Amino acid sequence: VISQTTHKDSMTSNLPDHNFIVPKKLHIPRYLTTMKFSLAVLSVAATASAFTAFNAPSRSIGASRVATSGVFAPVAVRNVETQLAAKQTPHGGSLVDLILKSDEEKEAAVAACTKELQLSPRQLCDVELIMNGGFSPLTGFMDQSTYESVVENVALPDGLIFGLPVVFDTDDEDLQPGDKVLLKDGDRNIATIEFTDKFLPNKAVECKKCYGTSEIEHPGSLMVATERGKYYMGGKITGLDLPVRDFPCKTPAEVRETLPDDVDVVAFQCRNPVHRAHYELFTRALDDPLVGENGIVLVHPTCGPTQADDIPGVVRYKTYEVLKEETHNDRTRWEYLPYSMHMAGPREAIQHMMIRKNFGCTHFIIGRDMAGSKSSVTGEDYYGAYDAQEFATEKGPELGVMPVPSLNLVYTDEEGYVTADEAKEKGLSEKKLSGTKFRQMLRGGEDIPEWFAFKSVVQVLRENA
Repeated sequence: VISQTTHKDSMTSNLPDHNFIVPKKLHIPRYLTTMKFSLAVLSVAATASAFTAFNAPSRSIGASRVATSGVFAPVAVRNVETQLAAKQTPHGGSLVDLILKSDEEKEAAVAACTKELQLSPRQLCDVELIMNGGFSPLTGFMDQSTYESVVENVALPDGLIFGLPVVFDTDDEDLQPGDKVLLKDGDRNIATIEFTDKFLPNKAVECKKCYGTSEIEHPGSLMVATERGKYYMGGKITGLDLPVRDFPCKTPAEVRETLPDDVDVVAFQCRNPVHRAHYELFTRALDDPLVGENGIVLVHPTCGPTQADDIPGVVRYKTYEVLKEETHNDRTRWEYLPYSMHMAGPREAIQHMMIRKNFGCTHFIIGRDMAGSKSSVTGEDYYGAYDAQEFATEKGPELGVMPVPSLNLVYTDEEGYVTADEAKEKGLSEKKLSGTKFRQMLRGGEDIPEWFAFKSVVQVLRENA
């Protein structure tokens, strides 16, 4: 059974705006064949339905705050006692934990499955964050009504703010609601899922709403169009075992146990190696008047899939580890997040703030053009430099996380790192090094100035080039 929106006004005069826009010249990652790309674009462009006004149902799959029963009830939800180890309340009120604790429970869950599936790297990240509580209050992949609510309203059907949809995608025609499936990563059992519905999403509308564009030169739109399957399926997750990764990813409960419960915790998100300016930015954030006395920084990089040309997660992890040793500071903590980036700008800023709230953070540093992206054709930015900051400031009170705008720092010969305004006011001599030039120097074996990058980080990058 495949459900699909069939409102009479779903085909409107605005439909051309909801189609994927395919440029004449588009760089496609090498792992995508021309046929796969063409079929994917035709599939999403041909989606018939468009979002129209709908009444949210009284119960919705995957949100633990919604009272449900029977087949729709969340499974194995535990209120984690350690959630009180940090001062921040989890999103939705309680920290979800779907991971079964005994071998007997796990064996019974596996035995109930009639099929098994291998998870893609992006799906693996999502499953992990659902079952460990990083996506609290979700207890599974979003069903159609929840998906549409988040796409359209940046909120779950009950009104709780949520940045981006969390969906299970597939091309499998045989998978049906009611199926219980074992989800695997290689030979390792990760979770089981009981599917609750199956639907054809309007991917073009999803991209237009979530990424601000349906142009497939946006990396998020390209991912939706060419990597995700034809169908989305809602389903309840039961956790078996966390993935084994080259970088350790503590659960929200484990991270909360390490955090003080009487001071502010400021999260810093990054997806690239940390250089000098980044370090100055997140350490100076503790001096922001929005942050209470004796606050600490949680540096929480994402180590899952990002853009095709980003540095691999394992290499990024190595740079963080050497920098953690080199810059040891009791007010700086380092943990790692198995999250798959969308490069969704303002909407992704909300998603990151929500996740870090579940990890115990009270504040979140919003950098210039956070989670931003450029057109792979024109090179133009999809978002303004401060779009994410403005959206986070607007939604912060509702979310319960205080956004901390990042300082615009520059390096000067006279006084080291200062704000750009201060450098201009004092007439200081700025030094600049673009990311493109840095990569050229890195490949060419040239000396990298220490005001720009840490020696330990540069060494790791060269060893893993």
